[in-house]
Amino acid sequence: MLDKPAKIDMADMPAQRAANPADEAQGRARYFNSGNAFNIKLPPVPGHIFTDPATRALDPETPTGFIACDQSAAMDCPFAATTPLMLARYAVVAAGDTLDAHFIATGAIWFVIAGSGQCDVAGESLHFAPGDVFLTPGGAKTRLGAGADRVVLWLVTNEPQLAVDRALPHPPDDGPVEPVHYPAAEIARQIDLIYAASTNEQTSGIAVIFSSDRLEAARNILPTLTLSLNTLPAGTHQRAHRHNSAAITLVVGGEDCFSMVDGQRCDWSPWATLVTPPGAPHSHHNGGPMRALFLIVQDGALHYHARTMGFAFLE
Repeated sequence: MLDKPAKIDMADMPAQRAANPADEAQGRARYFNSGNAFNIKLPPVPGHIFTDPATRALDPETPTGFIACDQSAAMDCPFAATTPLMLARYAVVAAGDTLDAHFIATGAIWFVIAGSGQCDVAGESLHFAPGDVFLTPGGAKTRLGAGADRVVLWLVTNEPQLAVDRALPHPPDDGPVEPVHYPAAEIARQIDLIYAASTNEQTSGIAVIFSSDRLEAARNILPTLTLSLNTLPAGTHQRAHRHNSAAITLVVGGEDCFSMVDGQRCDWSPWATLVTPPGAPHSHHNGGPMRALFLIVQDGALHYHARTMGFAFLE
């Protein structure tokens, strides 16, 4: 008696097509199964600290333009990305020069590293200075102008998030984001306010969280992104924790500071950009004599909305 041929495992079946499609719409259909549809394996998000882009941005010989912290090749993304849903850049504007931007994003989060200037966007003009944070709507033409001194900025957008769906941002006058300006002096006042308050065992750190009048109820700066200016007193550390959101961190200030990310030590350097992969255990450490400051953008608002943040202390 002949043996019956072995059945093919469902997981090894290729995508199936209609046997006899009646039209083009039926011909576009593809069919998977419960064995091969859920075993998608994508490259992990690399944990990384970008120091070279910061060095280039601060070099007085670097011309006006953008310098991306791009990990798209490592993640097999067909578009520029620092993490799957976020893209960080440095922006340089030579003294007396201008830089134009038009991001396919919900919005752009900016931090002023050096220099003073003006941002013209959506019919408004924001006059910025070092230490300021400002928010601009996506889809709006944005012009940055430098004054007598060279301007260096750091910015994060959710361009990769929109690129996944090939989506377009809302018009600036009908979206969730308006121009918002957070001056350095007001940010410092807000830090003083929280240091005057007490904490409890569930407090994840001592940080200022940025929002706007349109997104006050959500406590986020963009519908899918969160922004916080975290602090660490001298000689302390933020205890190890994890969360399902990816994080992009700008080193703003501190001496003898480092982060532990998934068991790897990442030493801080001025204005470097640190990437913490989603789900990676991590902690931040300040061994120096002064308070440390670090600005963190996460796709946390998306996870809060999806009820998938998964925040947990590990010590």
